[in-house]
Amino acid sequence: MLHCFYRSKGEILSVADVQKMTTLHTEDIIWVDLLNSTEEERAFVEHKLGTELFTRQEAEEIESSSKYSESEQEINANLNYIFRKEDGTYAVDPVSFILKDHKIITQRNIPLRSFDDVKRLLRISRRASFEGHNIFLFMFETRIDIEADVLEEISKNIYAVGRQLALDQRMDEDILIEIYNLQETTILFRESTSELKRLFSSILRSDYFPRDEYEKIRVLIKDADSLLGHTSFNFERLEYLQNTFLGLIDIQQNKIIKIFTIVTVVFMPPTLIASIYGMNFDVMPELSWKIGYPFAILLMIMSSLFTLYYFRRNNWL
Repeated sequence: MLHCFYRSKGEILSVADVQKMTTLHTEDIIWVDLLNSTEEERAFVEHKLGTELFTRQEAEEIESSSKYSESEQEINANLNYIFRKEDGTYAVDPVSFILKDHKIITQRNIPLRSFDDVKRLLRISRRASFEGHNIFLFMFETRIDIEADVLEEISKNIYAVGRQLALDQRMDEDILIEIYNLQETTILFRESTSELKRLFSSILRSDYFPRDEYEKIRVLIKDADSLLGHTSFNFERLEYLQNTFLGLIDIQQNKIIKIFTIVTVVFMPPTLIASIYGMNFDVMPELSWKIGYPFAILLMIMSSLFTLYYFRRNNWL
């Protein structure tokens, strides 16, 4: 799908059709957004704007030169965006940016709230003075705000898991899996935000990007640092919860082992007594006792009770 924003009579309008876009003057185009674009749409944009779009493979490259590059005519950037899947978990997908001739071209395969918010802003404001680099920065301002909200939600989930461990002392496997999923999500946010901060640092060294926007970029770097600090704090909390969970399991296992040990020790004296009276010697005075059997039973019971009393007296129970 193709979505194009352009200037017309002092305001910003949009079209979502290749045929309608053919009638637009190239200098009037501000932003072209390609979402799950077809080969026809890609070829049209490349011809219309005189640029070469990224392939999926190029967008997924992890080398720093693939993440950001600059020439005298344009700035190219590839960033991983976090999105929420249908099952509630988070994943990342690459988004490509091309800044050229005061225009911005974006390529993506997933719907993103930050893009929708910027489009809504353009429809409401209709300021014809917007350039491609303005929209570029708006996207990241919106992205940081959205990711900050998501990190707050993750913090609430971490707090809820901590309350479950503290109040219920639950040691279900689901709790450990939930902690692991939260750790994975936090790692995704940390890597994504670190990548975003590196992009801002690269732009500050750019000869192509307008210098009057540098102060805004520095503010974005500070915001990215705040998000990194928040993710570090969340990760430390998750490690603490994981250690607490494992500690509770150790305590429970120690209690079980302690119970088995006590039971074993309590039954050792009766076992010894039964072994003694089970020996088949000819000369055993107790064999002719009429009270021999109840005496042996009573002796075994008393030995077990004495062992239990000894354990309790030493606070081993």
